[in-house]
Amino acid sequence: MSHDLFEAARAAMAKAYAPYSKFPVGAALRTEDGRVFTGANIEVASYPEGWCAETTALGHYIMGGGGKIVEIAVLAERMAKCSPCGGCRQRLAEFCQPDTKLYLCDNTGVAETVTMGDMLPYGFRGDILK
Repeated sequence: MSHDLFEAARAAMAKAYAPYSKFPVGAALRTEDGRVFTGANIEVASYPEGWCAETTALGHYIMGGGGKIVEIAVLAERMAKCSPCGGCRQRLAEFCQPDTKLYLCDNTGVAETVTMGDMLPYGFRGDILK
């Protein structure tokens, strides 16, 4: 991963709206053609109605035209190697391949590299519905 994806996730994290949990998260994903889409977590008082950084990034990705996702970086201010929650893993799996790289970061850079297949080995995929 080039350092710019980490920096994009960090810049996104700075925009997080996390007044209740005080747990800001940023995510950045890169497409095959080099475009980067970012997102931050957004909380609301009705807790389950907020959304995660990865979901925000996916929204920007879809609105930006989509494409093949080749790598993703996730960064949380207060937790090294913060991984996507189960719901985000499933959402990411919709647009990623099992070999898509996922970088779990700490405040200095990549702490661990895994794949989407590692994170969601038996994910439910849309091709099953065809």
